[in-house]
Amino acid sequence: MDKFEDKVALITGGTKGIGRGIAEALLELGMNVAITSRNLTAAEKVAAELSKAGKGKAIGVKADVRKMDSQVQAVDTVLKEFGKLDVLVANAGLGHFAGISDMTIDEWQETIDTNLTGVFFSVKAALNELKKSKGYIFTISSLAGTNFFAGGAAYNASKFGVTGFTQAIMLDLRQDDVKVSTIMPGSVATHFNGNEPSKKDAWKIQSEDIGELVVDLLKMNPRTLPSKIEVRPSKPPQK
Repeated sequence: MDKFEDKVALITGGTKGIGRGIAEALLELGMNVAITSRNLTAAEKVAAELSKAGKGKAIGVKADVRKMDSQVQAVDTVLKEFGKLDVLVANAGLGHFAGISDMTIDEWQETIDTNLTGVFFSVKAALNELKKSKGYIFTISSLAGTNFFAGGAAYNASKFGVTGFTQAIMLDLRQDDVKVSTIMPGSVATHFNGNEPSKKDAWKIQSEDIGELVVDLLKMNPRTLPSKIEVRPSKPPQK
């Protein structure tokens, strides 16, 4: 992708963790970025911080990926502010972890609605604009999207779904010159599942590492598409 300075990205769940790391990397390229959160105050606060640090402009947008009309409104906000959309990063996600005997219906529904249906809504809302710009869609899956574990029924189901969904739409959209990749991180030093990042997480993938990966993919020759990328810590602690 050439001339990053006039490109525009929309990142769902962009106020912290992987989403923020990607936003920082794209802004450093000179791109303009919209980050979404269900909390408008948080989104606008982080966007102001990002704008000061990066070369591009960041805006905060209130949006809930679980609602299609909310995602349509988020795209409309981006178009009103920047006039176009070149990159979608479907990042927003959460995790509820429990054995099937203990998992509640609400926990299951929230996980699937956010992690899987939310990705579908984000893509559907942005797709027409991305076709116009011959843009790029990134989904953030997980190594849990191919590797199951006890207590992960809802999270595994959602991330297996994201991995499969993304690979299918990659095939749907390649002839439209829309590139699609899913990134599947292992352990990342974020606030996910109540974690508080600290020195104990130094061995983990850092959010800026995922940002760097997105930049590398955007810079890749358009004839080549890494469609599914697994990312692991180089040297996790021995058990």
